[in-house]
Amino acid sequence: MSDTIIEQLADFTAQTEYDRLPPAVVEECKRILLDSIGCAVAAIGEPKGRIGIDYARMMGGNDDATVIGTGERVSIFGAAFANGELINALDMDAVVPPGHVAPYVLPGALAVGEARHATGKALIEAIALSHEMSYRLGKAMDYLRDTKDGKVSPPPVYGYSSTVFGATAAIVKLKALPAEVLPNALGIAGSISPVNSQVAWFQHAPSSTIKYLLAGALTQTAMTAAHMAELGHRGDVQILDDREYGFPRFIGTRRWEAERITTGLGTDWLFPTEQAYKPYPHCRILHALLDSLTDIVETHDIAPHEIDGIKAWVEGFVEQPVWLNREIEHVHDAQFSIAHGLALGAHRVPPGKAWQDPELVFGRSVMELMDKVSHEVHPNYVELLSGHAASRPAKIEVSARGQTFLGERRYPKGSPSPDPASLMSNDELVAKFRRNTEDVMSADRIDDVIAAVFNLENVDDVASIMRVLGPDARQTQSPERRIG
Repeated sequence: MSDTIIEQLADFTAQTEYDRLPPAVVEECKRILLDSIGCAVAAIGEPKGRIGIDYARMMGGNDDATVIGTGERVSIFGAAFANGELINALDMDAVVPPGHVAPYVLPGALAVGEARHATGKALIEAIALSHEMSYRLGKAMDYLRDTKDGKVSPPPVYGYSSTVFGATAAIVKLKALPAEVLPNALGIAGSISPVNSQVAWFQHAPSSTIKYLLAGALTQTAMTAAHMAELGHRGDVQILDDREYGFPRFIGTRRWEAERITTGLGTDWLFPTEQAYKPYPHCRILHALLDSLTDIVETHDIAPHEIDGIKAWVEGFVEQPVWLNREIEHVHDAQFSIAHGLALGAHRVPPGKAWQDPELVFGRSVMELMDKVSHEVHPNYVELLSGHAASRPAKIEVSARGQTFLGERRYPKGSPSPDPASLMSNDELVAKFRRNTEDVMSADRIDDVIAAVFNLENVDDVASIMRVLGPDARQTQSPERRIG
């Protein structure tokens, strides 16, 4: 009898070793880590971030792990919850199919890795396997940008619950649990995964601040699965093979291409081909438009009050309330509204947490410019989308000074694509990290963290990085100097 999918994923988890990882995978893991912790530090003052921190404190327990950006120590469970919420709070964290992955799979690994004083190599292994597993599961299932018969065909049920397997795998890997425990942990994870409620979130505006899936909640599910298996619970190892009653059925996917999960698993590393980074704290659907808008207003030095109108051509599946919303009641709403996002982008504020400043979000200039924004679906959206996975075709017209200024993009900044300019370089990721952390951390400590992350394979203890990620941290020795 051949191994079940769960058993194959467990073997993949056990057999993933740093020395067998391709250099490109190692590099991408470092980039994901730097970007994620920068997003978390930037969010400590944001409503969603503050709530995550407050809840972590309520969870009690020991002080084995750090809440990023605060220097505060809590239990591994509290840190995983808070850090998931922090990474995702500004919505400028990295994306890869099925969507946001890092805020679900990284926090548990960081908390357990810190508590166990894991090496940088061990953390790289956990990041790599969790992202690869999440990517493969995402590719096996319905996708938001699926098309059918030349038209957009979004699924009726969708979400990121499948990341629970990668999140659990990362935890059990860093806990160095016996091989026989791994299938049980993954089987338990599948059985207790959160529901896929994201489509309901699309349809209800102003939108829930829970977003597409509460990051902290999934981190706790993965923690539960890993620890229940460690303590002796048995998991359902058939849960991914059973289309009639198993995970594909109860999680709501119409499509299940299991071969995309297992083919080349452990030898072919696929997630770096679509790993994208977000320059803006706004839903990715607007990024190519914001790239073009920024180019127009900066090149022609157009002030917001000079703009008579902005017309955009957008992705086909976004004709839904969360993106059409013009009722900006909470700073969170500004992360998804097409009209508000373009109005704010026209103000030439450097992207970062400043985009969530209530004075800007609710400012008269932005709110008045919203009324001048219109949009329709890009006529060639499906055709261009089918040409390359990174395609997010966008076109924009800005009317100002009696003229019309045009801009168009196929690939937004931050995505690997046929256009080399769309890739976000290490230097650009570092610049984003500096902007996200400069109000919280000293310049010297920022430099130390950047150096340590890009030399992660030489870090003896990831706690040396985690414990300096906040204003109250006390350094006796920088993480860079602990490399050896």
